Amino acid sequence: MDDLVTYRHASADDALIMCELGQLLNEVHHAARPDIYAAATQDFARDLPHWLGLFEKPEHVVLIAHVGHQAAAFITASLSASAGPLMQPLNVVRIGSVCVAERFWGKGIGRGLIQHIKNWAIENHAQDLRLSVWPFNERAMRMYAEFGFESRAVEMGMRLS
Repeated sequence: MDDLVTYRHASADDALIMCELGQLLNEVHHAARPDIYAAATQDFARDLPHWLGLFEKPEHVVLIAHVGHQAAAFITASLSASAGPLMQPLNVVRIGSVCVAERFWGKGIGRGLIQHIKNWAIENHAQDLRLSVWPFNERAMRMYAEFGFESRAVEMGMRLS
């Protein structure tokens, strides 16, 4: 890749860019689970409430990657503490969404975003980094495994008519 990749904290001003990039997430998830996920749309602003909500919470972080001057990818994450008598006390960072525009796949940008979130987690005294991924998203699962994530639990569901 000839252009420099830069990473920065996103702000609410970046939400519409996230809406546009996020259509890829909508497409992938809707194709596999149309019973759960909305289809992609050309009306990117439809998704603004979802992404804007992240900027209202101080425990959330959003990073955006640029290739040259073009927004190429983003990642969202949140910090929380486990509590209660049955759990070890842990600060946990949970990755929410990772999205890399298709034209930038295979360039290491997703891995760069995850590394930045890992660094943010360590800076915020987290002891664990977690995420959830659907089994149909094989590309993402491979990347996460290569990065060192391990399968820990299986979430199960049942549609109720």
